[in-house]
Amino acid sequence: MPSVQLKLDMKRESKSYIDSLYAVLTAAGLFEGPKYRLSGLTGMAFKFTVHERLLPLSVSAYGQWINEHKPGMDNLGIYTVFDCGRTRHPTFRHYQQDAIEWVKDSLDKGAGVIYWIPEFGVIDGYDDEDRVFFVKDGWSDEPHVVLYDNLGLNFTEFWYCQAVGGKVDIARELMILESLRLAIYDWDTPYKTLPNTDIASGKLAYDFLIQALRQGDYDEGGAVYILDSYCYSREEILSYLQEARGLWPEIDEAIRLYKQLNELLPLIRNAIIPNGDSRHVDRCQLDALIGHIAEAKQLEDQAVREFRQISDRCPDPRRSIIPRWGIHTPK
Repeated sequence: MPSVQLKLDMKRESKSYIDSLYAVLTAAGLFEGPKYRLSGLTGMAFKFTVHERLLPLSVSAYGQWINEHKPGMDNLGIYTVFDCGRTRHPTFRHYQQDAIEWVKDSLDKGAGVIYWIPEFGVIDGYDDEDRVFFVKDGWSDEPHVVLYDNLGLNFTEFWYCQAVGGKVDIARELMILESLRLAIYDWDTPYKTLPNTDIASGKLAYDFLIQALRQGDYDEGGAVYILDSYCYSREEILSYLQEARGLWPEIDEAIRLYKQLNELLPLIRNAIIPNGDSRHVDRCQLDALIGHIAEAKQLEDQAVREFRQISDRCPDPRRSIIPRWGIHTPK
């Protein structure tokens, strides 16, 4: 019976989707460079979402995943296919059985598959005799084992698989420009999971974070996870923009603003203290922490204004050209 085991370097550092995507693309020879560059080009570094009670799901609940991930893949010029949805749907088993075959096909071709565990991880092997997939979560070298018949099943109601294919070359300047437009969209969109309004995105996410900390009724582990992810992503943004220095004058100003923001990150991290085997926000430092977050919000808002100036004077055919059938898809 056939089996495959790829060698993928999956390590949790950034958002779990980027960690997974980086492992898959670098192993397949579809991306070269540091992880922060991938996080920036896909726009993922700029995504910031916060649940009103700071639940840990905040970090990965940044919208409908296909809608959030596909623009980044398009910006990389990489072909991709998805299967995802809710496991309660009566058609789930049909899609699951189909996914088993194309996941194996991707592995046979040497490309891992991004998979919602939760959070995101990578399917890097299978064994037909035992009818199992092997999944890496990035935290441990030991793989998870998922039965074929359990593919997609987890304690959430969602399932997700994504495979990658070929690549076309896109000019670096165009990719950076599009990533800034993705950043603007995220900043300006207050809710990505409508009709629910308990998770805020972009600029409003700062307000949700400040309000929850001020009220004091929030999930302790979630608060730490949100702040950890926030700090790491803002470091990614600065590193990413520094590589684009000189492309436009506004980029240099945005770099200056993100440098100021990054100077606040040690102060934010210092407000997280050990608590036995876990960590929590130090209530004695709440006022100072809220002040640092509010200052960071103002700096990021100014940086996004710089992105807008770049976007406004550069052609944007993706958003300005209406297909001949209008704004609707053809029937």
